[in-house]
Amino acid sequence: MAEATKQLGQNGLNGANVKSKKKRNGTGSQVIRRLSKNRLAMFGLIVLAIIVLICVFAPITAPYGPNDYDLQMIYATPCLKHPFGTDALGRDILSRLIYGGRYSLALGLCGAGFGMIAGCVLGCMAGYFGGICDNLIMRACDVLSAIPGQLLSIVISCVLGGGFFNTVLALCIGGIPGKVRLLRAQILSVRNVEYIEAAQSYNCSSAKTMFQHILPNTYAPLLVNLTMEIGGTIMAAAGLSFIGLGVQPPTPEWGAMLSAGRDYIRQYPHLIVFPGLVIMVTVYAINLFGDGLRDALDPKMKH
Repeated sequence: MAEATKQLGQNGLNGANVKSKKKRNGTGSQVIRRLSKNRLAMFGLIVLAIIVLICVFAPITAPYGPNDYDLQMIYATPCLKHPFGTDALGRDILSRLIYGGRYSLALGLCGAGFGMIAGCVLGCMAGYFGGICDNLIMRACDVLSAIPGQLLSIVISCVLGGGFFNTVLALCIGGIPGKVRLLRAQILSVRNVEYIEAAQSYNCSSAKTMFQHILPNTYAPLLVNLTMEIGGTIMAAAGLSFIGLGVQPPTPEWGAMLSAGRDYIRQYPHLIVFPGLVIMVTVYAINLFGDGLRDALDPKMKH
């Protein structure tokens, strides 16, 4: 009898997995098709891809090194030799923006990505186990949520100091509560469906059930949240660097470049205008793509 029950659970689990995979594959093709028809989303994706490629291949695309000095061109306004002008040390702003994009984009991706990983783990535990585990995790999230995210990042940066990795840690902690709540709600809606019961009847471990059977079926809101979060994290990273708590000079970073030029905004506005425009265009492109991805994954958009 026990063997028959085990075999029945295995058959149900295998069938559910096959159906789930087919459904995800079919849904994925539909999402890509709807997304490709969204012109604004495709425009945002193309602009973002261009920015990423330019920054990744900075040694090729940048006309100068990030810390190359030209003391005869201090505070030079935009010209053919320096299209975006130069700063207080004669360094080419365009080149520093290109190299700085590596740090700003990496901060946005790592801060949002690590926060998503932590939120997934805690959200899975809270939604799957429930009870005391759920209460402890959610009350901790309530405490973190009571502190504004930017203020929490500032406090963590003040305690740990500046630098890339400390900034990533400061950025990701503030976004964890929202991701925990999002994933917990998704898991509560699917944890009692048939394929989860089949997995439990086959004596799958809790970790395997959560991360192999439940989590893949809640990817849509997580993917949209991650995409939108990257833009916000880039802005938050620039804000930390602007007040001197993020990536430290002479490392080129967009927020740090804004901070360096704020005292000369009237005399040399190009020190502020171009870094600000780059941040604006990048975040706008990410938001356009994120909005299109949300519409493509929205069940109401299915035909």
